[in-house]
Amino acid sequence: MIDYGKIGEYRESDRLEAKLALGGLPESIWETYSAFANTLGGVILLGVEEYPDRSLHPVDLPYPHEMIDEFLTQLNDGKRANENILSPEDITIREIDGKNFISIRVPQAPLWMKPVYIGRDAAVGSYYRYGDGDYRFSPEEVRAMQQIAEKIRPVCSGK
Repeated sequence: MIDYGKIGEYRESDRLEAKLALGGLPESIWETYSAFANTLGGVILLGVEEYPDRSLHPVDLPYPHEMIDEFLTQLNDGKRANENILSPEDITIREIDGKNFISIRVPQAPLWMKPVYIGRDAAVGSYYRYGDGDYRFSPEEVRAMQQIAEKIRPVCSGK
């Protein structure tokens, strides 16, 4: 999906989000996780700066392994997100010109799992991706997704 050797040619989009993350795991990562899962999927880059011309550049993220551990701990605790849809190969540490950064590939969630939301309330924690931004679904849209998921869940999950 991304040629990391040409990262400076990419821009944030409906499938790509860069977060500087030098101060630790950014709080906004959860909205983007939900948005990518509920839309077309995408890649979150941690330790990548967006320059004024919108080009992307790695900044050498300190302690990337620890940041991944923190992300996974929070993702799996059930308080940050209702579903962990990632597999181990979706999270990698990348290096360009001696600068480490993290790539998190968030797949699109299966229809029967949607909405993927943050926090404990789907009505206020469900996001979608439009352009380079994350936006909250309306409560009506959330209910519609939940109704669809309920109708197909027994067929897909074998319950």
